Amino acid sequence: NQNSGAISAVTGILTLMIWVFYAQLLYNGYVRQRRPRIIINRGSGKNLSSLCLISNMSAEAIFVQHIIAVLETDEGEKQLDLVDYQQSEGEQQHYSSHQGPLDSGDYLHVGSFRSILEHLAAQHGLNADGRSDLPPSGYQTLEIRVVAIYGSEDNPVGARRSFRLDLEGDEDHITPNGLDTQRLSSRRQRHRIRQWMQQL
Repeated sequence: NQNSGAISAVTGILTLMIWVFYAQLLYNGYVRQRRPRIIINRGSGKNLSSLCLISNMSAEAIFVQHIIAVLETDEGEKQLDLVDYQQSEGEQQHYSSHQGPLDSGDYLHVGSFRSILEHLAAQHGLNADGRSDLPPSGYQTLEIRVVAIYGSEDNPVGARRSFRLDLEGDEDHITPNGLDTQRLSSRRQRHRIRQWMQQL
């Protein structure tokens, strides 16, 4: 009875700490659920014939605005927006678009890495193999960037992943430079995304 006041105070503090701990867990889970998650990956092989896959692993749908391919060479960067593309069937040309909503858990592919290089070559006047007059060692990396709107947010979010090109020898190889896709969702990174969009 003499220490009941102190015991009640300690019990109240411990109870408050427990509630704060659980509130932090709930908040972290909410933030993680609201965080956009876009994955750029290579599928069906390890060479230029493999597919470039864009997956939406966010809790909500995203709206894909731009898919940008950036080829880094010894002469600088050459980039192209892949969201609208052209397909040839005989003598007819068909235009399609990758722009639009992508549901949670869904994915799309923007063609093979070889076709991406071919689109870049046509845009920048390179040879059909994407090498121009440079030796194969002059082509270093191919970076894929995705610009999207997530859920009800007004500002765009993004993702990027670069792949190392090895075009020398009889076989070509494309290898990711990192283990995962870089997520771009901070204020500074979103400013960079807007700069990408202005450059397009």
